[in-house]
Amino acid sequence: MVFPERFSNLPDYAFPRLRKLLDVHAPGGPVVHMTIGEPRHPFPAWVGDEIAGALDGIGRYPPNDGTPELQTAIARWIARRYDVSVAAEAQVLPLNGTREGLFNACLALCPETKGGKRPVVLMPNPFYQVYAVAALAVGAEPVYVPATADTGDLPDFASLPAEVLDRTAIVYICSPANPQGAVADAAYWESLLALAERHDFRIFADECYSELYRDTPPPGALETAARIGADPERVVIFHSLSKRSNMPGLRSGFAAGGPESIARMKQLRNYAGAPLPIPMMAVATRAWGDETHVEENRALYRAKYEIADAILGDVPGYTAPQAGFFLWLPVEDGEVAAVKLWRETGVRVLPGAYLAREVNGQTPGADRIRVAMVAEQEEMRDGLTRLRACLYE
Repeated sequence: MVFPERFSNLPDYAFPRLRKLLDVHAPGGPVVHMTIGEPRHPFPAWVGDEIAGALDGIGRYPPNDGTPELQTAIARWIARRYDVSVAAEAQVLPLNGTREGLFNACLALCPETKGGKRPVVLMPNPFYQVYAVAALAVGAEPVYVPATADTGDLPDFASLPAEVLDRTAIVYICSPANPQGAVADAAYWESLLALAERHDFRIFADECYSELYRDTPPPGALETAARIGADPERVVIFHSLSKRSNMPGLRSGFAAGGPESIARMKQLRNYAGAPLPIPMMAVATRAWGDETHVEENRALYRAKYEIADAILGDVPGYTAPQAGFFLWLPVEDGEVAAVKLWRETGVRVLPGAYLAREVNGQTPGADRIRVAMVAEQEEMRDGLTRLRACLYE
C-alpha cells in the first residue's frame, strides 16, 4: 500500500503530544486545565430558544452558502465593526468553523505554480497548525517566519528574500496573535498590503480573537484594505463565534473578501464542504446581530488580564497580552517547565514549541509556555498563583 509523503514529516498535533508528555506523571495537586483555548464563559441564554425555533430545519439540507439572513447579519456586523460595506451574497461565506475555511481557502485560491515555480505559503512561527497542513495539501512550500519579541511578536514578512516573496501565493497572519496576544496595528496592515501588491500574493487574515481586547478594538485587514483602496481580492478575513460568543461547539464562523475569491471558495464547498445545520445558522444569525453578550464577555476577560498582571507583572520577561486570552510566558525550557508544573502543582499548560517549527536550528517558543485564561476567575487566579510559585520563585 502506497501512502502520500506530503504529510509524513508532520509532528504530532499539539494536544496528543502534550498527553504523551504529561500523562505518564501524576498531577501534584488539584488539576487546573490551562492548555486548550476552549472558552468556558457562559454562552447567551437565548441559544436554546433559537435552536428550538428553527428545529424544522433539521429536516432540510442546509444551503451551502448559508441562509440569506445569516449572510446579511454577517455583512451588517462587518459594516458596524469595520465601517466596510460588503455584498452579503457575493462577499460573505458562512463557515462550519474557521478551521474549515482557513484550510479550504488555500485549496481554492492557491495556484499550482507562481512564476513557473513551486508556490510558497508564508505563516508566522509559532502558528495555528492548520496553516501548514493547508500549504502541504496543495503542494506549496510552507515557510515559517519567526514571530518573536524581536519582531514585536508578529512576523516580519518584508525581511524575506525577494526570491521567496516572488514565489509567495498566500500569507497567513493571525491578529490578535495566537499565542502571543500581539495586535497588528494599521501601519502593519498597510505595510503588508503594500508588500502583497509588490509581490502579488493574497493575505489570509485569521482574526478569530478580534473581539477580546483590553481597551481599543484591533484594526482589521479588510478595514485597512478598504481605507487605502487596495484590490478587494487581496484579502480574505476569517472570524468565529467560538471566542467572541463562547460558542466553540456551534462550529460557526465566516470568511469575507473579494467576490472572485469567495466565489471560488463557494465552488469548492459545493463538492467538499459541510454547511452549518439550519438551526445553528439561526443561532449564528442572532449572535452576529447582538453585541450585549460580547461586551459582557469582554469585561470578564479584562478582569482576567488584571488578575494575570497582578500575579505575574513583575516576572522578568512577562508581556501583558494586548488581546486574546493566552499568556505567553518566558521559561528556560517549555517542556521541562510544563512537566515540573504538572508534577508539582497539577496545573496543565502547553509548551510553546508545540505550536512552532524548527527553522535553522531555532524553534520560536521553545523557551515559552502558553497558558489559556479560560477557567473561571478564581480557578484561574489559583492556577496562576501556583504557576508563579513553582516556576518563578
